[in-house]
Amino acid sequence: MPRLSWIAAAGVLAFLGLGGAAHAAAPQFKPTACVGDYKDVDLKVQCGNLIVDETRGDPKSRRISVAVAVVKASAPKPGLPPVVYLHGGPGGSALAGLPRMLKSKAPREYVAVDQDWIFIDQRGGGQSNPNLNCPGTNLTDAGPPSDKDKDGIVACLKAFQAQGVNLSRYNAVEVAKDVQDLRQVLKLPMIDLFGGSYGTRIEAAIQTHAPQGVRAVVQDSPWPPEADWTVGGPAMVSSSIDIVMAKCAVVAECAQRYPDLKAKLAVVAERWLAGPQTINGKTYTADDLGGYLMDASYFTAGVLPRDLWKIIQGDVSPVAEFVESRDYYSEGQFMTHLCKEEIPFEARADVAKGTEKDPVARLMVASMQRIHDVCAAIDVKPISKAEQAPVKTAIPTLFLAAEIDPGCPPELTKAASKGYEGSQVVIVTNATHGVSRSSPCVRKMIRGFFQDPTKPVDRSCLPAADTPMVFTYAG
Repeated sequence: MPRLSWIAAAGVLAFLGLGGAAHAAAPQFKPTACVGDYKDVDLKVQCGNLIVDETRGDPKSRRISVAVAVVKASAPKPGLPPVVYLHGGPGGSALAGLPRMLKSKAPREYVAVDQDWIFIDQRGGGQSNPNLNCPGTNLTDAGPPSDKDKDGIVACLKAFQAQGVNLSRYNAVEVAKDVQDLRQVLKLPMIDLFGGSYGTRIEAAIQTHAPQGVRAVVQDSPWPPEADWTVGGPAMVSSSIDIVMAKCAVVAECAQRYPDLKAKLAVVAERWLAGPQTINGKTYTADDLGGYLMDASYFTAGVLPRDLWKIIQGDVSPVAEFVESRDYYSEGQFMTHLCKEEIPFEARADVAKGTEKDPVARLMVASMQRIHDVCAAIDVKPISKAEQAPVKTAIPTLFLAAEIDPGCPPELTKAASKGYEGSQVVIVTNATHGVSRSSPCVRKMIRGFFQDPTKPVDRSCLPAADTPMVFTYAG
């Protein structure tokens, strides 16, 4: 057995230890010790596992566990329900970074102040069991960066299937039902929801399929069900980089330091598309550069002109650093979601459409097409067109979108919000993906909205639309 398959199978066997007997059992919550360094956290944190059937309605279903951490409010306000936090990815984790979050100043401005916050590692990832991780493979939002990674992920998922894992049960609809099971076993009459990035896609599934007891919802960097992940995806990345370069061009120092960025970057992209680049003894591909550009415009737009200039001048250290850090997803969980909710509604050949005259966009085409190839090789059926339908709901929802976002651009938010009765849409100038992370104004909005979701949020602290972007030149 190849090493990768052996590792995957070992993970499955560990999870089978939850029980091999037939089940059609009610959800349970079992308290556990918290995993992680909480010693300097000054809030009370209670951890446990939600135990549910992997396949609901199947009397032979095995049991799986969903890891949970409840952070008690420092100054609870009577009448406010707890907030359920839904992490992004798919394939991310809420609990792995929770101790660090609770020690950080910014999140403490709104997390677990007036309300308890409940963090879960969605089924299939993080501290939940099983974890559909595929060691030895790389994956980014742009897809597997090589055919080797694609083949490794396929082999890994088939190994899980061979051990009896039902891959069709690791997706947004099932997570939505897990959230409702958790609400019931914890005896919570009402809950609020906070989701970031793909966590907003989980919120959409809850609002569509399992809305019981949900009082209010905050979507940070929304990804709506009707959006296309790969078709148009390369153009979204290129567009976000164009926005940053245009903002650089109107800031005197940035424009002087990095003249004609767009044209020079296009020349570099064409060169990398023509073949692998060997620099300082290491070889890099167009997939490496494309993945870096997507990642950088997600989170580090303020240094993007500086780093683009480095690459243009032959210093590929920004790409090299990115290449060394591409193992941040549970690859199997990422793919089971996309293969169920996104890729069935997109065509592989269409990924390249509209990129013919845009070399920066073309950098992402091959890796995004590999997502289709993985999905073609694994079975997550049945597929439902309902997973591509726009949400229609009257649950009060606050949308927080960044002006610069290669994965969740504000245009998607504006269109999707039309189905949310009474929703509020905030687009934050100069912000990037995950606006609550960088904006004190947005953090104030979140807390205020949860205190009373019927009132308009206070936008007075937002930067004006024409506020120049601040760039970092050192480093």
